[in-house]
Amino acid sequence: MILSPSILAADFKNLGQQIEEADRAGADYIHIDVMDGVFVPSISFGMPVIKSIRSATGKTFDVHLMIVDPIRYVEEFARIGADIITVHFEACKDVKETIDKIHAAGCKAGLSVKPGTPVSEVFPFLDTVDMVLVMTVEPGFGGQKFIDYTMDKIKEVRAEITRRGLKTDVEIDGGVTKENIDEILSAGANVIVAGSAVFKGDISSNVKYFKARTP
Repeated sequence: MILSPSILAADFKNLGQQIEEADRAGADYIHIDVMDGVFVPSISFGMPVIKSIRSATGKTFDVHLMIVDPIRYVEEFARIGADIITVHFEACKDVKETIDKIHAAGCKAGLSVKPGTPVSEVFPFLDTVDMVLVMTVEPGFGGQKFIDYTMDKIKEVRAEITRRGLKTDVEIDGGVTKENIDEILSAGANVIVAGSAVFKGDISSNVKYFKARTP
């Protein structure tokens, strides 16, 4: 199980410190949500913030681009420290070209779908992406409740990955709690984005709790 704490839920007065605390406690990735106010209603943060926190940790930067036409910025995000760049199926003019550009920039490529998009839309790209991100809330806001029907989407994409004999990661993002994590893992997700569930309260204890879970 790979834990990717989302800094969207962190205290920005102490962002570097909280990232370091999550790192020391055993987090595997740091999840960074980039929102443009167009593809999703919210605006979060961009390249200067990511560049400034890169020195706070050596952990994998899991950068989730919730932006229109993300191919425009792939090289810049790679340059400032992204290790994984995930784009939305719904936001790309040419999904394959975008995936290829991410790989050419030296990063792993993820492909995401919103809750209302059939997860089968990513199936044509499973042989080329490193990770599929199933959104389990509507993208754009932190602190939302897990959408129950997305559990079936996790199972569907994991079954297809298994059927093809691939090693593609399945990431989920949204509404993760200590109460539902075991069911999420059992459904087939192996990369878990958790925001409030990590950064609200005792960060170290929260990270260690999630890292102790097994499918």
